[in-house]
Amino acid sequence: MRLRSLLVTAAAAAALAPLVAGPAGAAPRVTSPAPAAHSDRVCTKAPPGFAACDALVRTDVAPLAHAGPLVTPSGYGPADLKSAYKLPGGAAGSGRTVAIVDAFDDPTAEKDLAVYRAQYGLPPCTKANGCFKKVNQNGVQGSYPVVNAGWAQEISLDVDMVSATCPGCKILLVEATTNSFVNLGIAVNRAASLGAYAISNSYGGSDAPDSSLGAPYNHPGIAVTVSSGDAGYGVEFPASSKYVTAVGGTSLTKATNSRGWSEKAWSGAGSGCSAFNTALSAAATFGTGCSRRAVADVSAVADPNTGVAVYDSTPQGGRSGWLVFGGTSASAPIIASVYAIAGNTPGGTYANKLPYAHPSALFDVTAGSNGSCPTSQWCKARKGWDGPTGLGTPNGATAF
Repeated sequence: MRLRSLLVTAAAAAALAPLVAGPAGAAPRVTSPAPAAHSDRVCTKAPPGFAACDALVRTDVAPLAHAGPLVTPSGYGPADLKSAYKLPGGAAGSGRTVAIVDAFDDPTAEKDLAVYRAQYGLPPCTKANGCFKKVNQNGVQGSYPVVNAGWAQEISLDVDMVSATCPGCKILLVEATTNSFVNLGIAVNRAASLGAYAISNSYGGSDAPDSSLGAPYNHPGIAVTVSSGDAGYGVEFPASSKYVTAVGGTSLTKATNSRGWSEKAWSGAGSGCSAFNTALSAAATFGTGCSRRAVADVSAVADPNTGVAVYDSTPQGGRSGWLVFGGTSASAPIIASVYAIAGNTPGGTYANKLPYAHPSALFDVTAGSNGSCPTSQWCKARKGWDGPTGLGTPNGATAF
């Protein structure tokens, strides 16, 4: 049995629940009540014309410098996501590229990715073997932007979630010079030009019209996913673009039901109606209540209290190593990777139409909310479509 990575003093350990014996010869496991979630944003709020990343890091879980067979990271790992979302393993999605678009430079991205994949027994994904590629917004492998520790943690979260969800996928990291929508848009276009099957964007800013900022996200035949935001009810751009799949968030917990897991809407998931952008024609019969673009379309785990394990060695706020993350920054790359596993996105068609054609192939999330709103389904989970969770979460890859 594995030893959970709880760093406690001797006095604190005595106050915890007793050690539970495992199989003969196995290390004991410390059990204790789950702590109340405390988390921080890793990126600062952005001014108009700029985006902030949507990653949240747990502050009540001590960073773990080194993991291993007996000391494992806190937070969900690849086996958990595979189990929760009934995803295939092995070579599913092999050869397809999932692009990650973020701002600024993560100087240790490849090194940190290697630590993550080794911990969970995933095959190496390196520049040398052609699996990992990092470029600036001009497509150059070098001349990277300045380092930003918050965005570096966002990058680590994103590449680790691609690895966890689609270990056979290639990963393309495109680093925008700054977090302006102009530069991020250049990076998205670069990812598309370099052959990405799916492009994940874990950032957002104020709702904005496609007529002014949407063009870089307009790539029929490529699955462009965007996090819906972490501030509860209210919409962000580019999640509000008609060209993308807007990804909301859930709280994911293990359960004794037939699935083995349960989900409810995460209180921080962004949702609502765009003030500017055209409604998706595919959503017309789902009762969104929005006259324009409704957010979100689908969802995955985002609650930091039921968060995912991530390895990042670029210190931010005094934290580095194995950390627990949440935010819709986690759900966006998960969904991008499920699109890559499925391989169903046809050329000339927007991938956001696919889930609406296969709602029964998703886990419908019917409990939880992200605040108060004038129209119930914009902020409260229900049967069918709702704002925080969209049509639901992956049940295999058929819906994508």
